[in-house]
Amino acid sequence: MKIAAYNYRDFDEAAYFKKFGKLYGAEILPVREDPTPENAALAQGCEGVSVITTPVTAELIEAWKRAGVRHISTRTIGFDHIDLEAAGRCGMAVSNVTYSTGSVADYTVMLILMALRRMKSILKRAEGMDYSLQGNIGRELGGLTVGVVGTGRIGRHVMRNLSGFGCRLLACDPFENEEARRYGSYCAQEELFAQSDVITFHTPAEKSSFHLVNADTLGQMKPGVVLVNTARGSIIDTAALIDALESGKVGAAALDVIEGELGIFYGDYKYQVIGHREMSILKDLPNVLMLPHMAFYTENAVSDMVEHSIAHIVNGEGNVLAGR
Repeated sequence: MKIAAYNYRDFDEAAYFKKFGKLYGAEILPVREDPTPENAALAQGCEGVSVITTPVTAELIEAWKRAGVRHISTRTIGFDHIDLEAAGRCGMAVSNVTYSTGSVADYTVMLILMALRRMKSILKRAEGMDYSLQGNIGRELGGLTVGVVGTGRIGRHVMRNLSGFGCRLLACDPFENEEARRYGSYCAQEELFAQSDVITFHTPAEKSSFHLVNADTLGQMKPGVVLVNTARGSIIDTAALIDALESGKVGAAALDVIEGELGIFYGDYKYQVIGHREMSILKDLPNVLMLPHMAFYTENAVSDMVEHSIAHIVNGEGNVLAGR
């Protein structure tokens, strides 16, 4: 079986594609470019294509179908970059992957601690030999209430990590589970927003979660609340967040994802205009950690992403909800 691996990265993925291609009996065709309708023919004769977070449009899917492709596997948990309706019309299977939950869960705790301890300000001052204390006083996590929105595999791992800090944990999710209850209490979203000093988001990008954080819901939150998003950018209305940061309603934000990041993240744009005004504003705010979608990026996770993508194509799996 042949698989075309788009966005193939020599510096971190190549060894895993070689290892797991051999393990699953798959011939891997490396394609280092983003997938486009123009290079879709490179997948001619391939059973499936493996992609990352780049736009997979109806035009691209139709071109792959003409090339004989029957399965699109994204090496990511999120699948909002794929036109699922077009895939359905073309009879194309679509799968996402799961990977080590510790990657995002550990990173989330790091961001919470960095936001609470004003680490961006401390590091920037230290670079300029300013070692003064004024304005850099932080807060201790143990005396705070942390709200976890979304208690899937990653959300539960975050709760497990945070349980060692002695903070009070609240959670909300339409699908409650016993593991999360061991570490915290479920409540309504409105209650979580009203009581939490820190809110971290671990819910997929769906219609129900689009702009979950907006002007109205920000109004339900505590003054000075800290928001952490390592899930998907569409969860937060970026313009409303900027207003809340500037007014002081939101005390700090740590954002690994942002609306409109597709096509920007993982490129080198120094000395260029990136064309994302809100990202530029957030990057310059002293109480905002603006990071380039790196929470997943560990050796364990990259290995899992490559292996599961290959396995799904070889085994004919196509469940787009597999990452929950």
